[in-house]
Amino acid sequence: MDLETATTPTAKKTLGRRPRTTPRTFTPLALETRTHVTTADAAHHLCLSEQTLRAWSCFENGRIRPLRIPGRLGLLWSVAEIKGLLGLA
Repeated sequence: MDLETATTPTAKKTLGRRPRTTPRTFTPLALETRTHVTTADAAHHLCLSEQTLRAWSCFENGRIRPLRIPGRLGLLWSVAEIKGLLGLA
């Protein structure tokens, strides 16, 4: 092994996440057909960060409370409550 190969910078690791190649699109609330949405969708509609919604769930002190689903889905937020919070219902 020569010195050049030993000091060549390696590619950055993505820490278990795949890089997003396409921008995320969100369904407008007026056209939403689902009863519950993910944390990312709810945060987008409420103009809050995802972490704020997770804190609301953890401390149970937020304006709305999520439905907790064990496993990969995590938290689901009611579309009706989001609309009510925004004054659209």
